[in-house]
Amino acid sequence: MEVQDQGHDPGLQIVVTTEDKPTDSNAAVGQKLLLLASFAKELQTQSHLIHFNYCAPNFLAVHNFLKAQYETHTVQFDQLGEYVRILNYYMPMCSVGLKDALGPCFKHCDCYEPTGMLTTYHDNLGTFEKTIKMVEPAAQAAEHYDVANYLGELLGETCKASWMIRATLQH
Repeated sequence: MEVQDQGHDPGLQIVVTTEDKPTDSNAAVGQKLLLLASFAKELQTQSHLIHFNYCAPNFLAVHNFLKAQYETHTVQFDQLGEYVRILNYYMPMCSVGLKDALGPCFKHCDCYEPTGMLTTYHDNLGTFEKTIKMVEPAAQAAEHYDVANYLGELLGETCKASWMIRATLQH
């Protein structure tokens, strides 16, 4: 079965493929949180690798920023995973399952050029932001207000990081 959710952005879709249709709101929200958790894990890996590979005159500032980012993404992954389990939905058992849950929406860096790496990471933060905005109303509708509240906080962190990278790239 394939479920598509366009939320408020017709240019972005969440596509979830399952063998069994989610039977309740917990499973539906849990499935979407799994997508966010998978995305946070990929952001953690990407920001960590860019942290190692970034070389430019603003190295130190970007290096420190990215260290804070990959630490933040680690906390985000953990919190999202805990909400998945609180909803009695399961997280994958390994990284292969996380990548399968993510699907094709994540962009990977294809060069070591500093601006290119930061641009790719910035684009991924934008997709993460749009996805959060699509999942939050589902959490509200299912009356999972704790999850919806956390998603609001997650959105704030993501928007701030995106702005900081955008300001760095403009200079």
